[in-house]
Amino acid sequence: MADIARYPFARHLRGSSTTHVGHVRNGRTIHAGVGASFWFRPLNAVLHEVPVDERELPLLFHARTSDFQDVTVQATITYRVTDPSTAAGRIDFSIDPETGAWRGTPLDQVAGLLTESAQQYAIDMLATVDLTDAMAGGVGPVRSVITDGLRADERLAETGIAVVGVRVVAVRPEPEVEKALRTPTRERVQQESDRATFERRAIAVERERAIGENELQTQIELARREEQLVSQRGANTRREAEEAAAAGAIAAEGEARRTVTLAEARAEGARLAGAAEGDAEAARMAAYRDVPEAVLLALAAKELAAHLPAIDTLVLSPDLVSTALAQLAGGRTAAS
Repeated sequence: MADIARYPFARHLRGSSTTHVGHVRNGRTIHAGVGASFWFRPLNAVLHEVPVDERELPLLFHARTSDFQDVTVQATITYRVTDPSTAAGRIDFSIDPETGAWRGTPLDQVAGLLTESAQQYAIDMLATVDLTDAMAGGVGPVRSVITDGLRADERLAETGIAVVGVRVVAVRPEPEVEKALRTPTRERVQQESDRATFERRAIAVERERAIGENELQTQIELARREEQLVSQRGANTRREAEEAAAAGAIAAEGEARRTVTLAEARAEGARLAGAAEGDAEAARMAAYRDVPEAVLLALAAKELAAHLPAIDTLVLSPDLVSTALAQLAGGRTAAS
């Protein structure tokens, strides 16, 4: 809004760097320009102020596709007034010389013009495609058709308005339809996720099977080696037993030979000793052959006494003494 200072019989207007201000008096343009500053009389001055900066216009409208599905388009149009004089002649940008405020709503008229034009181009384009193609195409086709349509719009050009850019944020169907459209993709994604899960589980099972087979092969190899070890140990033990038996047999044979030799030696010794004793006994008997009986009895008594146990007390009866003396006396008589 222009800054107007009031003085007696005159006013002073000071514009800004983003607005084009015009002063018309009696049908002639007295002052015009961006950032203009001038004096004027309020009774015969016609003033207008046109913004020349870039402005944003948000849009939200509904359209229908070829399969009769309602979609919502959310977009933003960036525009600017390139010919302020032409725009002031087509749209009421006049301001109150007392306050500097617009007498009407020129920006709303511009917004309505841009909104209706953008909706027309978008609705015409969406009416030629079905909902699936519209959702698959995204916001690009809608943005392109709105941009091309607005830049080629003769009415906007004649009004002095230029479209700088168009941004389409979203093209969305109704919530229920959008949910239904998302369902196949969600199911496909879920199927891919399940497939990946199953493949991961299959790989895990395969790895577990490989590990189990490796463990089984390891156990089989260990069992085979243990069998070889047991066989080798048995062979070693058998060989040790055979060696011990052979050594025992040799030792037994040697011992038997030694025993036989000792027995033969002992038998020979005993035979020789018996023969010697026999010879000695024969010689002794030959020596005793001519000895008197009394002497033999005495020798026998002596021999007997040598082998009798120790006698502490000897009791001689009279009968025994008488018999012994009689025998002794008879012996002497026979000897004489």
